[in-house]
Amino acid sequence: MSLQDKSLTHSKKHQESPLAKETILITGASGFIGSHLVKTCLQAGYYVILVSRTPEKLSIPTARNCKKISWDPKELARAMESVDVVIHLAGESVAGRRWSPEVKKAIRSSRVETTRALVEAMRQAESKPRLMISASAVGIYGNQGADLLTEKAPHGDDFLAEVCKAWEDEALKAEDFGVEVAIPRIGIVLGKGQGVLQKMVPPFQWFLGGPVGDASIYLPWIHVEDVVRALLHPLDHLTLRGPYNVCAPEPVTMQEFACALGWVLRRPSWFPVPPTLLKLLFGEAAQPILSSMRAVPNALHSSSFEFAYSDVHTALADLL
Repeated sequence: MSLQDKSLTHSKKHQESPLAKETILITGASGFIGSHLVKTCLQAGYYVILVSRTPEKLSIPTARNCKKISWDPKELARAMESVDVVIHLAGESVAGRRWSPEVKKAIRSSRVETTRALVEAMRQAESKPRLMISASAVGIYGNQGADLLTEKAPHGDDFLAEVCKAWEDEALKAEDFGVEVAIPRIGIVLGKGQGVLQKMVPPFQWFLGGPVGDASIYLPWIHVEDVVRALLHPLDHLTLRGPYNVCAPEPVTMQEFACALGWVLRRPSWFPVPPTLLKLLFGEAAQPILSSMRAVPNALHSSSFEFAYSDVHTALADLL
């Protein structure tokens, strides 16, 4: 059976017309990326099912094409019967605090165990989704200096790299029963008042900004708008399967990023935050900030993806 035939076989199970959109189940809807993704999917007319530990607390726009469910295994398995695509973004934040043993356990389990729950729900469903898009991160590569990192680059051996590897392996188990799997390895996401900009912009506004950590490390940055488009890209690009890097085609060093941020804000970039201070404040949790990952989106390029923001100055100017 061809990929095109397979896609048609798994077309929306309860659509009433050829123009109807598919049903997408989304986890991590309350997060930075998830909230943008949900908004885009609803506006595009997809029927959206949101999964949350506390669905009653999910703050989303009122929409007829949206419902909320819990992580209850039976409820999840029932929902899968009408789902075409699963987009899995749930995961405990890795930033902003020291990694105690409890925090490390939460970081791992919130990714690996939730993925396992989704795969099991799909396994139980008689009518299964056609596609699972399960998030990962460029952190799987670890600290690799100035090496150019395509999707074929070796994995790292630090804590986050090991978590990402286990996360991806769990998602790929869905292939055992016919569900196709795409794994977006997401870079450092830029958004208004969110993510890395939320931390870096205030010091610049007070004329205290500069590179954070080692100025020579590479940042695999990407605009949040491009992230959302890249997450949805596998829906109608049937060759985009397995891991694919979700980062802009022009990674920059921390020095270049700080200078670009200063240029957009019309502020100097002259107060670096030394790596030793980050290690003192965050311990092992400073690792993601100090790791250099010069990742490039080869798989996205091969699938004809076009970035709205390929230049860091343009991206920052749009967001600030």
